[in-house]
Amino acid sequence: MKRIVYTLLFITLLLPAKAQQSLSFSDQIRTLQVTVNNDPLLPPFIELGKHEQITISFDELSHNYHRYIYHIQHCNADWTETEGLFESDYLAGFNDQPIENYENSFNTSQLYTHYTLRFPNANTRLLLSGNYRVQIFEDDDRDTPLLQAEFCIVEPTMSILATVSGNTDIDFNQSHQQVTYSIGYGANRVVDPRREIHTVVMQNRRQDYRVIDLPPNIQNSKEIAFTHRRELIFDAGNEFHKFELLDVQKPGMNIDNMRWYAPYYHATLYADRPARNYVYDEDQNGAFVIRTDDYDDDDIMSEYVWVHFILEAPQALSDDIYVYGNWSNGPYDPACRMTWDESARQYHAAVYLKQGYYNYMYLQKGKSSPDGNFYQTENEYIILAYYRPQGGRYDKLVGYLRRETSL
Repeated sequence: MKRIVYTLLFITLLLPAKAQQSLSFSDQIRTLQVTVNNDPLLPPFIELGKHEQITISFDELSHNYHRYIYHIQHCNADWTETEGLFESDYLAGFNDQPIENYENSFNTSQLYTHYTLRFPNANTRLLLSGNYRVQIFEDDDRDTPLLQAEFCIVEPTMSILATVSGNTDIDFNQSHQQVTYSIGYGANRVVDPRREIHTVVMQNRRQDYRVIDLPPNIQNSKEIAFTHRRELIFDAGNEFHKFELLDVQKPGMNIDNMRWYAPYYHATLYADRPARNYVYDEDQNGAFVIRTDDYDDDDIMSEYVWVHFILEAPQALSDDIYVYGNWSNGPYDPACRMTWDESARQYHAAVYLKQGYYNYMYLQKGKSSPDGNFYQTENEYIILAYYRPQGGRYDKLVGYLRRETSL
């Protein structure tokens, strides 16, 4: 047990002051999505020079027109703004432009306006690899962003090889998974890899659970490698729960009942229980997809519904419990914090969500999930390699690997 605690604490210490997060700062802004080539299941990474497109979309909960302005920043590997670049270095065209693509919802009880922004577009083209942050402002208030959307552009000049195993340095096929990886320099001239190369390893895109800038334990003239590192041992977790809300008139997958209490629809999920054993259940590692049974234009014809989550527990836990998925506003979204019902021995949370398919899990702040840890769990691991050569002015994103485990 002491070894496990040491590992988790070490990972926490490696977290940077900032991390990649797409967030809404307003209760009026909902369903923020950052997608690649209109595929909601892919992480927000595109390759430099390829005909790929990032789409940022969100809903504002009214039919009132808002003139929204977007501002693009290039960021360092740690997501602080890059200071060594001029705007013209990373952007061709114009910054601070209005979002011109918007539509009002149609035939929905909750009125909303759906806004869409794509890159590249007629006004803006991005020129460099690395991290990008897009902030959205009201035209009359350029000091207070309403949301931020973040994505990455990769120029794959370094190679990444990786394995994930349930045979870890602290247990054998029990409750953890260990990542081993190497980064080949390719044609890049690397003089001091510890200073010039920065790496990130994350599980299921969770911003609170990632390893940053771990020094390699093997290095030579062609590559660096990270082997038998306790810092790269992750809680294996469990498969995500899921539900599907396609029709507000009848329950869908994992929904116990649907109700209309004016002026909102309510969907109550079947109660979840902490797992004692691993049972495979195909999931999408926290993703969500907006869709319905009846319409082709789901973006403007999907309803908003209060979704009620229930987690049964023998007693209240020592730390707060949160519902989490890639759809929540960060790993510990206050709107997703659960409350304890002593008489029912249950945790409850109600979250206002748009119709669709959702993965979710329960997080206990600062600790493992109450859903348990099983080495067989299918997880998504993303490994990133940033490179700033001596004299360089910005962090290039030169390596990207997405690996889904199957143990």
